[in-house]
Amino acid sequence: MKRLFVFAIGGTGSRVLKSLAMLLAAGVRTNQQSDYEVIPIIVDPHKSNDDLKRTVDLLRVYGKIAEHATLDGRGFFGTKIKTLDKITSSAERHGSSFTFQLQEVSNSRFRDYIEADLMQPANRALTELLFSGTTHSKRGDKVDLLDIEMEIGFVGNPNVGSVVLNQFSESREFKDFASNFNESDRIFIISSIFGGTGAAGFPVILKNLRDAMNLKDVDAKGFLQNAKIGSLTVMPYFNVESDGKSAIKRGDFISKTRAALHYYQENVTGNNSVNAMYYIADPYHGKAYKNDPGYGGQRNDAHFVELASALAIIDFMGMHDDMLRTTNGIAEEPVYKEFAVRNDKESLVFNDLSDETLSLIRAQMTKMSMFVEFMRDTRFHETIGSPDDWMKEKPQITPEFIGSTFVQSHLQEFIQLYLDWLEELSRNRRGFAPFNIGNIENLIADLAPKSSWLRPFTFERFRETLNEVTKKPTGSTPETKLLDVLHQAATQILARYYDIKG
Repeated sequence: MKRLFVFAIGGTGSRVLKSLAMLLAAGVRTNQQSDYEVIPIIVDPHKSNDDLKRTVDLLRVYGKIAEHATLDGRGFFGTKIKTLDKITSSAERHGSSFTFQLQEVSNSRFRDYIEADLMQPANRALTELLFSGTTHSKRGDKVDLLDIEMEIGFVGNPNVGSVVLNQFSESREFKDFASNFNESDRIFIISSIFGGTGAAGFPVILKNLRDAMNLKDVDAKGFLQNAKIGSLTVMPYFNVESDGKSAIKRGDFISKTRAALHYYQENVTGNNSVNAMYYIADPYHGKAYKNDPGYGGQRNDAHFVELASALAIIDFMGMHDDMLRTTNGIAEEPVYKEFAVRNDKESLVFNDLSDETLSLIRAQMTKMSMFVEFMRDTRFHETIGSPDDWMKEKPQITPEFIGSTFVQSHLQEFIQLYLDWLEELSRNRRGFAPFNIGNIENLIADLAPKSSWLRPFTFERFRETLNEVTKKPTGSTPETKLLDVLHQAATQILARYYDIKG
């Protein structure tokens, strides 16, 4: 099976990865998309970042549920998401984790990391010149840039990040990844361009990938040097509150973006290092996020730009190999793409999206939302143990199964994460509110269900449809059956009551 390694850099990387997991859980995929396993590698020194923690929690529970998904990969949770150790058999070295371990960064000042105090006087003077300036500590007071505390990341300083991230290719994790990379595999890099970690990480990681022939103790160098690489450059899409004690200044976002784009033009796109490069931004800067450089946990609401960014990864998986040819580390015909919506509104619904985006996500996201609403509806719980065909046909959906770890722990945790994600998307600005959450009988915000054979859509129609689809072969276990019959029923409901196929 082909594999897509997704390097998610910094806080934006984690948030885009979260949206990707939600879309894959719903079954979003292109018609051309091959069956891929997705292997996320999160690169972020800020391990206490709440957005990172929430993404890791989602990926963990996704994996638990996906173990029981149908084999054809076209239903819920059909795309496998794995940790790096699962493919390298190296858990004893770096554990079962989605995060890349940056060595000697936690609880370390940049000065100590580069051993500035041990340098010869001339080298030390040059270092102090190159890294002159001040930033803010976690106490809010100003400190020299050399004294930045790196456990929260690089706080908008890509010059610091580029130095630290240069350790990337020397790590055991990177060498494990590089040695297990196959010719059919692909790589995708997510990064923002207006901060510190992402702006620094993207060109450093890309250079290490394309310079693979210089690596020691690594097999498959040629495969890695000529890998099919896609990248997402996320430009400013939100504001932050003004805070004189914070190193993060919203007025710096545009100047940093311009400087980074100029650098990318000379050193990334200018030398054809990437096969497909996606750009995204949002000029509508409505809701301002709390100005938190990282000491407060850095928890931001999900944003529509992150969902749209995740679609870039799905688009890349669907591109034909002939469009991604690489020779000696140089992409032969690089592709550049942007994203747009049909209507420029403060809060979007499905019909505000382009036809292509609408056809890609509306059916699948609606089916997942139906699944979630059905599972948490009190009327569903009242039917547990009933003689409904869909429950009694083997493998049976019994009260004992409904009380199992799979349902009460894994599924319920995912359902809450999914609902939180939708709620955050809807209340953000720019917002995305495609559903009437809590109303399975009128779920799509901009499209009411029609009647079928003079019968309106109700919760009971959903139960009847479940009984219909159960007459066909279903999964061999209660877990697989539950995922399968709910997906089939939601598919029929969409076609019958909404005229939506997919």
